[in-house]
Amino acid sequence: MSLFPIFLKLEGRPCLVVGAGAVAESKVKGLLEAGAVVRVVAPRATSVIQQLARDGEVRWLPRAFELEDLEGVFLVVVATSSPELNEHIFREARKRRALCNVVDDPPDCDFYYPSVVRRGDLQIAISSAGHSPALAQRLRKELDRQLETEYAEWLAGLGRVRRGLYRRSMDNSLRHALLHRLASRERFELFLQRRRSRQERGIKAGVGHEG
Repeated sequence: MSLFPIFLKLEGRPCLVVGAGAVAESKVKGLLEAGAVVRVVAPRATSVIQQLARDGEVRWLPRAFELEDLEGVFLVVVATSSPELNEHIFREARKRRALCNVVDDPPDCDFYYPSVVRRGDLQIAISSAGHSPALAQRLRKELDRQLETEYAEWLAGLGRVRRGLYRRSMDNSLRHALLHRLASRERFELFLQRRRSRQERGIKAGVGHEG
């Protein structure tokens, strides 16, 4: 069955991470970046997770998992060293209609973590549907080398222009065509040229004022 590609808004949503080792640590960081309300359950935790708990960024419960931990949770990430416990949590999460990911166990996952290329708010996610995370990682590295870092700044500008256009009264088809023209490769190349020209002028101005 084909996967449904989607980007979730997790801001303010309760998420649970079971396990607090190095792998769980990376999942916690990702959830926090998305604005999720994160609770971690594990008898022991990495120093980073402990510090996050002290800073109030996450709530860490230093004990074994209990079924009550799943109540009211929107999303669950399981990263323990016990396959039996991982499977148990997955089954119970499904009963409660919470999305669940058991790390490195594709059959016990409602969703997979993609390999992601980021340029500011621009995200390109790659998934192999669990067949070959190594392939997804290789493709991510290739795209990361190819995609200009300037896309982050350009995208921020496109967002400002889009919001401005939607505040104006104009024909929807005209607005649509304009937005697509502004997002074209040609416009991006023009943006790069202007940016480099500004940088060169700045360098020359700095040299001229030396001494």
